[in-house]
Amino acid sequence: MAIAMKKHSHYGHIIKARVSSALWQAILERCERTGETPDHVIQSALASELDISHHTLFQVSTSTALVQGIYNGCMTVAEIKKHGDFGLGTFDELDGEGIMLDGEVWHAKSDGSLALAADDELAPFWATTSFMPQISYTLDVVSGWDDLCQQLDKLRKSQNIFTSICIKGIFKHIQYRVACKAEQGTDLVSTTNNQAVFDLNDCSGTLVGFWTPEYAKTLNVPGYHLHLLSDDRKFGGHVLSLSAADVQLMLAEETDFKVALPESAEFLQADLSIDPSEALAKAEGAK
Repeated sequence: MAIAMKKHSHYGHIIKARVSSALWQAILERCERTGETPDHVIQSALASELDISHHTLFQVSTSTALVQGIYNGCMTVAEIKKHGDFGLGTFDELDGEGIMLDGEVWHAKSDGSLALAADDELAPFWATTSFMPQISYTLDVVSGWDDLCQQLDKLRKSQNIFTSICIKGIFKHIQYRVACKAEQGTDLVSTTNNQAVFDLNDCSGTLVGFWTPEYAKTLNVPGYHLHLLSDDRKFGGHVLSLSAADVQLMLAEETDFKVALPESAEFLQADLSIDPSEALAKAEGAK
């Protein structure tokens, strides 16, 4: 098999390869059966052979379920770790914020404390991936949340692909919240009205999170969703606002999406046909 490869800036490499007629026919049959593109099939096969996760975003439950107050944990931290090394979420009974970085899962609580999460802790909602950055960029100045979103918008090439985001540096000011423990069935907007809010200046840390397309709003929080983890591992939570200079940005497109749905009675009987956008905007944004 002859192979020619050249670098393709931002989006990886182009490989020209000669394959057998039988292999090509198998690829075409797979595409016809699943709707995948040949590029996707070939990358998935190579990733599997080389034991590399192929830009898969794995998620526990849905944003609509969270809006409806379905907070009972349904997957352990240990199980979540099998699906990625980077991500965010929350814990049983909406008890705080979760941050996953370099395979470690951190639990931020509403009293301001931060600790490594135990493997047997449960999560009612989580998103994780094996982070493999495709774009690296320096953000010279970030004047606020809206400014950050606008700068990120210019770097994303599609409105239809999930994107994982990692931002490292010193944040001149950052405001973040930590959800307080709530009773099952209490809607998310009511619960986050009692959230704990914190402010830090000159915080060295990492922002971990995702951008979700608008069409996927019933699955995950549409738009940008970032959690902070400070370098000294003392602070963490859901980012509300920030300002910074000379921070390092890394982005990766997540072209596979997998979701594990709870099997609890609350989830099975819930009305998940609602549009959660308004509730999510109120719950996730600054008050």
